[in-house]
Amino acid sequence: MKKIKGIIDRFEEGFAVVEIEGTTKDYPKSIFPKETQVGDVVYITGDKVKIDKTETKKLAKEIEDLMNEVWED
Repeated sequence: MKKIKGIIDRFEEGFAVVEIEGTTKDYPKSIFPKETQVGDVVYITGDKVKIDKTETKKLAKEIEDLMNEVWED
């Protein structure tokens, strides 16, 4: 079964909206670990989801750096 890498974009009703290669796809929120948050990098294999904490932290740092660069005086 194929492993899909995505980023949690948002939660809507009973779904998690996941960004995958520039597009979004809805998955049942019930397959995600309870601690899943917006911005988490996840790997989805069938109905199993794993949060990649290392990739999530790396992505958050990249975004923070970009924001600092944009808002530099």
